[in-house]
Amino acid sequence: MSNWLKVGSADAGLAFYFCMTRGVDALETAREMAEMLGEAVLQLAAGPFYYMAILFIILQYTRQMRLERQLFAVKLHDWKGLALRAVGTGLLVGLGLSIVAAFIGASLSPSAVLWLWAVAALLMLIRIRYLCFAYSAGIITLLQWIVGFTPLSERTDWIGGMAASLARIDAAGLLLLVALLHLAEALLVRLQGDRLSTPLFLEGKRGKLVGGYMLQGFWPVPLLLLAPVSTEAGGVAASATALAWSSLFGGAWSEGWTFVALPMIIGFTEMTRSMLPEAKAKHAAKGLALYSIVLGAAALAAWWQPALLPVAAIVAILLHEALVWRSQAMEARREPLYVNDARGLRILGIVPGTPAEAMGLTVGEVLYKVNGVRVSTKEELYVALTSNSAFCKLEALTVGGEPKFAQRARYAGEHHQLGVILAPDEQANFYAVNGASSLLELLRGRRASNRRGGARSGVVGEERVQA
Repeated sequence: MSNWLKVGSADAGLAFYFCMTRGVDALETAREMAEMLGEAVLQLAAGPFYYMAILFIILQYTRQMRLERQLFAVKLHDWKGLALRAVGTGLLVGLGLSIVAAFIGASLSPSAVLWLWAVAALLMLIRIRYLCFAYSAGIITLLQWIVGFTPLSERTDWIGGMAASLARIDAAGLLLLVALLHLAEALLVRLQGDRLSTPLFLEGKRGKLVGGYMLQGFWPVPLLLLAPVSTEAGGVAASATALAWSSLFGGAWSEGWTFVALPMIIGFTEMTRSMLPEAKAKHAAKGLALYSIVLGAAALAAWWQPALLPVAAIVAILLHEALVWRSQAMEARREPLYVNDARGLRILGIVPGTPAEAMGLTVGEVLYKVNGVRVSTKEELYVALTSNSAFCKLEALTVGGEPKFAQRARYAGEHHQLGVILAPDEQANFYAVNGASSLLELLRGRRASNRRGGARSGVVGEERVQA
């Protein structure tokens, strides 16, 4: 019995020592990971790209607010709230994608970040929608494939350095990351797209003004991606080499790994004259989800078979263009929705915090009777409302043609049209036009177009900006 106790005590001591040793190793590993994460966050904060993304978003939203005021003389959105919400949502998306990318094994080096943003900046000078990293990643992959057939990487000058840097980029991982970003974007568009919409007056096919919507949203997404220590020569501290990582597709990085900060921007811009904002957002989200699935499959195929890299790059570029063509073709086939007709006045928008919102009026409905009086013009609407300054009773038709009734007391100082923005008529002076197609044009900040002549500018129009 005594011997058994001695042996048991020795085994327990060994087990305790082993657990303590493993615990110390785990704490040391956690400390090293925290240090690397801290360095990556500082790298993100010290670089200009994340701030450039935020400034671009602020520029787009403030421009959108100015256009709303010029067209409707009301404030429909707050650019500060939109920007803050975009930054917060982007942080959450970046955290989720960073975790997914870590287990998949998508790794990028600091030079890949520079290549991605440099190509994106050049493309944005041509057209704003080319800011989408699908185009940048596709072009980088094609350049890498082409340079691989040349001896440029053997040169000792700056050209050789750029060629060698290009060759080290994980092109398949970059394309897979773009696919994941588009999948996240599809989810955001589905959940928030209709709330990021702005009503517009647009020129129709025959020169007649019609109503429409611009759905526009942007999110700065900071990613913290794993990178093998051998990716950039001499660029990683020695403490990181003690940490080995085995990913799902990337294999075991026995030499160690570290974190690399990659600031990205995702976003979309859609125009519709024929659909409700919610329906348009749903349509756009489906296209983005399909794109992400196809591109993700192509990237994985190229990962397993590098000879397929140029095919995956072409898929990234051409399929993204197909998203734009798909949206334009659908709008061309459909009749405009936001027009007044013989039934009454079409509701284009609702001003937040107004009686119209409290009465449950929604976009796309037709207002045909006010206080028992049929209305077909803005003037008739105003007369019918002023006939009873203390109360109003509305009769409308839903988008499906069903009758709808609403009533409410009126108070002093309320919007003269209850907060309803109606489809344009012949008396409308301003309308939005297809605007800034390049970054230089965007910075000029032109205004809406005056039907009687004057300054021109407008919205992104058919442009699409996606990550």
